[in-house]
Amino acid sequence: MPEKQEKKKHRCLRVWAVLLLLIGAVFLAGWKGLLWFNMPSKSRYPVRGVDVSHYQGEIDWPVIAGQDVRFAFIKATEGSASADEYFAKNWSGARAAGLKTGAYHFFSFDSPAETQADNFIAAVPVLPDALPPVIDLEYYRKGEHPSAEAVRQSLSVLLERFRKTYGKKPIIYTSESCYENYLKDSGLDYTLWIRSVFSHPSDSYEPAWTFWQYNPYGRMDGYSGDEGCIDLNAYCGSAAEFDAAF
Repeated sequence: MPEKQEKKKHRCLRVWAVLLLLIGAVFLAGWKGLLWFNMPSKSRYPVRGVDVSHYQGEIDWPVIAGQDVRFAFIKATEGSASADEYFAKNWSGARAAGLKTGAYHFFSFDSPAETQADNFIAAVPVLPDALPPVIDLEYYRKGEHPSAEAVRQSLSVLLERFRKTYGKKPIIYTSESCYENYLKDSGLDYTLWIRSVFSHPSDSYEPAWTFWQYNPYGRMDGYSGDEGCIDLNAYCGSAAEFDAAF
């Protein structure tokens, strides 16, 4: 009897070891971007796009475009003084590849809105066929964050400057937590691009979301930077609606 119990114990341990290895492999594949569970329906959301920065290094835009990509948002600036070194090359390359292209500004809690707007406007051309300018609003440090009142005031300045310069309603990219803290019931006028990597975005956002970043660990051919992943996005609507809107 003790021998049988010992064998049973060993079998259970082996089963648990295999299960743990399988679970670990699934999580590793997800972290590496080889496996992703939060995939939008292709029939419901047929228009897909990417967002990139210097982290993707040299990008072969025709290769990217050939992987069912219709649009690209490209990092242009950050704060009041920083500019992405790959922006100009990515901007021209994506446009030449036939992608609908827009630029984004990484919003800083630490510098004046007016000089942030100056930084972006100096870097990004005014083109009638480009996507609207984007403000990337996200937490980038631990600890206390500015008050909602202060952030909304800065955002209102940026939104107005961008709208006046580019003639289009700007887009704000953000996470659920930033939306709740800074954008909900703010009265600001913008188009929403929401990050929701574990589930379909809520239908309760106001305004309703237009773009959805569903996978920040995507894998594609066509880039060679230190960052092996690329952000994947979907448009909320049909191809005809996308073309009519932008």
